[in-house]
Amino acid sequence: MTSPVAVADTAIDTTTTSSGGPGDRRRWLALAVVMTAAFMDLVDVTIVNIAIPSIERDLSASFGSIQWITAGYALAFAAGLITGGRLGDIYGRKRLFLLGITGFTLASALCGFAANPEMLVASRLLQGAMAAMMVPQVLAIIHVTFPAHERGKVFGMFGAIVGLGAVSGPLLGALLTQWNLFGLEWRPIFLINLPVGIAGVILGRKFITESKAPKALRLDVVGVVLVTGALLMLIYPLTRGRELGWPLWGHLCMAGSVLVFAAFVAYEKAKTRKDGSPLVELSLFKVKSFAAGIAVQLTFGVTLGVFFLVWTLYMQIGLGWSPLHAGLTGLPFSIAVSTAAGLSVQKLVPRFGRKVLQCGALTMAVGVLIYIWEAGQYGSDITSWQMLPPLVVMGAGMGLIVAPLTDAVLSDVPREHSGSASGLINTVQQMGTALGLGLVSVVFFGVIDDRRATTPDAVATAFADGFQNALWWVAAVLVGIFLLMFALPKRRAAEPVLVA
Repeated sequence: MTSPVAVADTAIDTTTTSSGGPGDRRRWLALAVVMTAAFMDLVDVTIVNIAIPSIERDLSASFGSIQWITAGYALAFAAGLITGGRLGDIYGRKRLFLLGITGFTLASALCGFAANPEMLVASRLLQGAMAAMMVPQVLAIIHVTFPAHERGKVFGMFGAIVGLGAVSGPLLGALLTQWNLFGLEWRPIFLINLPVGIAGVILGRKFITESKAPKALRLDVVGVVLVTGALLMLIYPLTRGRELGWPLWGHLCMAGSVLVFAAFVAYEKAKTRKDGSPLVELSLFKVKSFAAGIAVQLTFGVTLGVFFLVWTLYMQIGLGWSPLHAGLTGLPFSIAVSTAAGLSVQKLVPRFGRKVLQCGALTMAVGVLIYIWEAGQYGSDITSWQMLPPLVVMGAGMGLIVAPLTDAVLSDVPREHSGSASGLINTVQQMGTALGLGLVSVVFFGVIDDRRATTPDAVATAFADGFQNALWWVAAVLVGIFLLMFALPKRRAAEPVLVA
């Protein structure tokens, strides 16, 4: 059967197996399933952040291990996303989605029963790899299931889910950690994925319609090795550098990753000429909205990687707050993200276009600057109420970016390359997040190490100084994002265009 897409687009992707057209209500049930999976992934990231100090205490983990628990997930996620998207194009997006959500659920169980930091890190790597199979199929399934005129509304819903994940993740993580259910400490933050994942597998098998790329494609094994190697050479030394004393081999690896990336691009060009089945469809970068959006996604990921980890450590270790206190403090931020994300796609972007995203970047930067001033002004006596204004401003700015940016990047992408494009979108953001987490060693822990604090007051002062220093970096990157957004199209294209 044909994919439930607009009739004008059936020549692009005619590999699905259901009888429904655009009016088929099953596609909305399929949307609910894939969005639930996306929600599970989003919650998993935010829920772990809030529980990091508890994991550190319970497993006697070093700061390096804690950093690796978060960055390891991002690294495995980034390294596998392009491959996951292409596998969906080749073998079927439904099949890969079900494989990914099954593996993600099993990896969550392993995380929940981890006996030491090493096992938790390994389980998080597996969880990230399985998410890399699952997440690209979410956007790809949406892209091939809904016609162009409905995608704005659907991506608006997707943005609202992002916001909801941001709202519920920290609070749910705080509650589960604080309650210490059955004496399991932080472990329920992972185990809660089990019933959700099982339901997603059952409902996904029933309601998601299969789709593939219309041409017979093959997996580009050499491309997989090159891009994965380049990502590992860049992110692993950056993440482990501080813990290992910034060895020479780490700097050489990071420099060498540029050469491997260049070799990857050259190979992909040759692969395209040879059999038309590369891992990354380089012609996508001829689409201006896609190329510009990818650059914005990368830099935006850096800001998220730096801010969320530093923010959690600042509140719970620097200020000595409980997980619940920290989670409730972040609630206004999450609500602002969710509200602004819905408004941006539904109301603001159709009227003002690119200016909405640029306003979001500047708004977020203003919130960061307010936060820097307050951290210096109030020191260790700062309260949740005093954090409210900067968090609301930052959340509103982030919400104006997250939902419309996805639509802007994918708006002109040919339907047959939707899996590859979705993988690239998520890969560059995860690359940015992993880079940001690696930079935490420099912009946050570097400041704390210099202070050599031993008393509680000195620790609080050191963490406040590190927090402010990290936020200056975040503000600078947000200004860069604002400038990059000038390369985005002023308005969304009315219909998708094919790339020659």
